[in-house]
Amino acid sequence: MKSKRQAQILELINEQSIETQNQMMEALAARGIKSTQATLSRDIKELRLVKKLSPDGSYRYSTPLRDDNDERDSRLRKIFRECVVSFDTAQNLVIIHTLPGLANAAASALDNMDIPSLVGTLAGDDTAFLAMRESSDAVEFCREIEAML
Repeated sequence: MKSKRQAQILELINEQSIETQNQMMEALAARGIKSTQATLSRDIKELRLVKKLSPDGSYRYSTPLRDDNDERDSRLRKIFRECVVSFDTAQNLVIIHTLPGLANAAASALDNMDIPSLVGTLAGDDTAFLAMRESSDAVEFCREIEAML
């Protein structure tokens, strides 16, 4: 249901000028998809929709430009490179040591990098634990970290 709704949202914003969440809910309802404002708000966040200025001077929902995503990924990688001191694996866990106070920044950067094998992160002051799907994923990810640093 969620993926169908989100696919319809993407279709709608490409076909129509949708300025508000209410307009989006009405357009979805016209297609037979009921949604609450809270659900729609989560969908907008997950789809990373932004409001862009349209030629008529109004703001409408849009997908971010690819350059925006590349720039964000570049900034996240820079944050990650600058704060990691060391890393190691323990079965399917990757343990990352950072400069004091920067483990959350590193974990947040990783959470936002679309890494399919990363299940989740947990960060303290200078240590972050990354849960990977498999032990082999942890080893492979450490190779990627080494290449990144």
